[in-house]
Amino acid sequence: MPPHHNPANEKIGLIAGNGSFPLLLLDAARAQGAEVIVAAIKEETSPLIETRGAAAVYWLSLGELSKLIDTFKKEGVHTAIMAGQVKHKQIFSAIRPDWRLARVLLSLTTRNTDSLIGAVAKVLADEGITLISSTSYLEPLLAKPGVLTRRKPTEAELKSIEYGRTVARHLAQYDIGQTVVIAESACVAVEAMEGTDATILRAGEIMQSLTDAPASDAPVLSRGLTVVKVAKPNQDMRFDVPVIGTKTVETMQRAGATCFALDAGKCLLLDGEPMIAVADSAGITIVSSVTP
Repeated sequence: MPPHHNPANEKIGLIAGNGSFPLLLLDAARAQGAEVIVAAIKEETSPLIETRGAAAVYWLSLGELSKLIDTFKKEGVHTAIMAGQVKHKQIFSAIRPDWRLARVLLSLTTRNTDSLIGAVAKVLADEGITLISSTSYLEPLLAKPGVLTRRKPTEAELKSIEYGRTVARHLAQYDIGQTVVIAESACVAVEAMEGTDATILRAGEIMQSLTDAPASDAPVLSRGLTVVKVAKPNQDMRFDVPVIGTKTVETMQRAGATCFALDAGKCLLLDGEPMIAVADSAGITIVSSVTP
């Protein structure tokens, strides 16, 4: 499947999750001449989606798969994009599935996000709606290889990146999470359903508790944390693409993290230069490496 998709005069259906990703994608698709029909998720999507010039915005609850399909068919949508996260715990606990989604849920052998969205993508395809890469229209925001900030990583940070990549790749292949937080080549926190920012904050709290320990129990680990976020071994670029934005960098500041490592070409830098500026002012280094 090509990473970029922009056929002339084709309507695009945007299934919008939370955060700024759907807003950016909508803006970029419109700028490139696409007519965008938005399916906004009541429990997740920012109300700002209404202000970005979409041809139409339909609000649906999580679980209304039949309504999603009917809406796109009514609008003549044959190509769709998923953008923005839906919280994992929402997917598996908060939704009231309609009959169509209930059937999908019952068919799953593993209850993780990839298997669910992959099954939903198949249902959409069966109904004549093709799900394309969520980086379509946003290729310039994919991380380029190299050090993206003014400060280069220290030797200790490079060692933590190397160790973190090994751990994160094992984690990602089981679709548990894609982020680990490392201190001096020791794993402080791994991501599960809570998401990247919550994982970084938890790592910060753990390190703070070590710092606050009595002098006799003084920590041997440095306070500085390295965050490593990787793509899955067979990352499906149609959904759940790794993203990093200004909010992530600000979360790192709060947690005492000094280094962020990610996969080149597989991770979206949602806020571009402003995010790099925030990192530079905080002395945080961001490193993008080509996946081996």
